[in-house]
Amino acid sequence: MSGPVTDSRELFAAVPRSDFDTPGRSRGLIDVVRWRYLLTLLVRTGVTTRYRNSVLGWTWSYVRPAAQFLVFWIVLGLFMNLDKGIPNYAVYLFSGIVVINLFSEAFKNATTSIVGNAPLVRKVFLPRQLFAVSAVIVAFVHFLPQVGLLLIVCLLLGWITQVSLLTVLAIFAGMVIVMIFALGLGLFFGALNVRYRDAENVVELMLLLATWASPVLYSWVMVQDAVVERLGWPQWLLEVYLLNPITQAVELFHYAFWRPATAHSAMDPIPPDLAWNTLWTLLIAIGTLLLGQLVFRRLEGRFAQDL
Repeated sequence: MSGPVTDSRELFAAVPRSDFDTPGRSRGLIDVVRWRYLLTLLVRTGVTTRYRNSVLGWTWSYVRPAAQFLVFWIVLGLFMNLDKGIPNYAVYLFSGIVVINLFSEAFKNATTSIVGNAPLVRKVFLPRQLFAVSAVIVAFVHFLPQVGLLLIVCLLLGWITQVSLLTVLAIFAGMVIVMIFALGLGLFFGALNVRYRDAENVVELMLLLATWASPVLYSWVMVQDAVVERLGWPQWLLEVYLLNPITQAVELFHYAFWRPATAHSAMDPIPPDLAWNTLWTLLIAIGTLLLGQLVFRRLEGRFAQDL
């Protein structure tokens, strides 16, 4: 004879609910590390598909920044004389442009990463932060040819003879600050963009202002002269300007590339507290990342429905 049939519901009732995982629950950026194989696939796909069916292919990674540089250099440097007082203006300009390009591509692509991968988000569970992180990494890969071109130009100008440990650290610090800051903003606006597509327009406006809100086309000394001396505004406004993570990253690249490649006594002074501002802007970028992750996790539960 068979024994009494046990109701399966009684068995599950005896198991504490804490032993069950909530389906689809994400642990945030920690899951990006656990799902690194999928992250690798997303990055590989993003890198290989960008120039698919393109005649020039990866050459566009050089053509675009070169065209952007030429426009700014001719219009602003030659026609409007913004290069006045900035020796070796071409290297100064290009070392700032590559930073802005890294930030712009990483921020914009991270913002649209969820909407752009809507079929996957609706049908398959996976950490949605993967899309934003992969977008930032792909932007970094496309940034490498640009900084490589900058390095070649600086080498021809004798950059290698002036390199120090601080120079190398400044390069890495600038890249880290930009990528963390762009990822934090990308998570924040990417989550909002799923429900409110106006977020893309806000991001486009922010990117338009980013080039002019940082000392890419002009010197930080010009800001000091205008804000403190001509307008008589308080000094703390200049300090806030210098604590912009993008401004700091641009100045770090100027310190790492432009100054060693420019043997000129009339160079503008190094921004005050460059080392301390690097630490502060890194903390600001990390704070932005934590805020973006918080908003992202609050809203990601409705991504599938909103898409």
